Amino acid sequence: MSASWTQLMLRPVLPEAARRNPLEQCVDWTVLTSALLLLGIGLVMIASASVGIAERQTGDATYYLTRQLLYVGMGLSFAWVTWRIPLSVWERLGPVMIIASLLLLIVLFIPGVGRSVNGATRWLQLGPFNLQVSELVKLSVIVYLAGYLVRRGDEVRTTVGGFLKPMALVMILAVLVLRQPDFGATVVLGGIALGMMFLGGVRIWLFGVLVLMTFGAMALLAISSPYRMERLTAFLNPWADPFNSGFQLTQALIAFGRGEWFGVGLGASVQKLFYLPEAHTDFVYAVLAEELGTFGASMVVLLFVVLVARIFTIGRSAAEAGFGFGAHLCYGVALWFAIQAFINMGVNMGLLPTKGLTLPLMSYGGSSIVVMCAAIAMVLRVALETPRRGVSQRRAT
Repeated sequence: MSASWTQLMLRPVLPEAARRNPLEQCVDWTVLTSALLLLGIGLVMIASASVGIAERQTGDATYYLTRQLLYVGMGLSFAWVTWRIPLSVWERLGPVMIIASLLLLIVLFIPGVGRSVNGATRWLQLGPFNLQVSELVKLSVIVYLAGYLVRRGDEVRTTVGGFLKPMALVMILAVLVLRQPDFGATVVLGGIALGMMFLGGVRIWLFGVLVLMTFGAMALLAISSPYRMERLTAFLNPWADPFNSGFQLTQALIAFGRGEWFGVGLGASVQKLFYLPEAHTDFVYAVLAEELGTFGASMVVLLFVVLVARIFTIGRSAAEAGFGFGAHLCYGVALWFAIQAFINMGVNMGLLPTKGLTLPLMSYGGSSIVVMCAAIAMVLRVALETPRRGVSQRRAT
């Protein structure tokens, strides 16, 4: 969107001093609108999907909706603060964030500190708020690698050591996340790191070797763990045991089947009434497909495609303006949203084994909403700073 259009959109609410400098108020409306629409649709679907379980567990049908509204409010507040911070600050904080993430992952395993749910120790209790550390780790890895690729870009592109050193650090974090256990977050973390390194210009043969090793290690982990093997076999044939190992997937597929083209109507889902486990978290997309049909589900996919494509475009513009940190940051965020949304939707549609990942900006969960809102704010900050970098570069030449 052109600077003149942006200035026109913002004119009614900006003071005269701000209107005189459009570069200071450069907002990418495509990213902002797409993200807000996904947040809004998520709130509507959580209100619908959580009614039954909220009523049964707490006696208040709006319990999860109320909490999600609070999380969205927190996320937007954090996003505003994040957007106000120059990216040069985040670039310097990258190593600090990665060390903090490592320490938090270690703290999780101290007896009595980490909070366990369904056998997984993934949360730190911070008063009334539960912090899922793996969400913070994803953002920390993106910020750290974006800075590393600026500082050591030539080394990454020309030497084996320059590529392996940051990947070794990511591997340590991935092992700790896997120990929680959280196989889905580990897959996303590995995908983000490999994707950023590939876009950073690492040698193709080295990248290929590491990808093969990564897939081999993940396959070995999948077949070596009884519960992961059970999920894999249930994915291959969920109808072989529809009331036990294949229960989640069969119920999700029934939801998609009932929705047909235009759905059974908002709020009219049957699968959310204690048939589909985690209907308001991992399987909110299946409830959406049942109530709004293939049309509604396709619109959500389209919003994610628009959001991810636009973030990649902002990253490319930053790269062309010589803003390396902003470019790599956008690439990392785009990869994160794309990989996690693809896995969640794939699981809901029976295309992938169950992973326990949230749908970005839509599923119930405070940590995911707050951290992803902050990530969107960083992308918007890149869109804000890139024009100035381009102007500075042109003046220098």
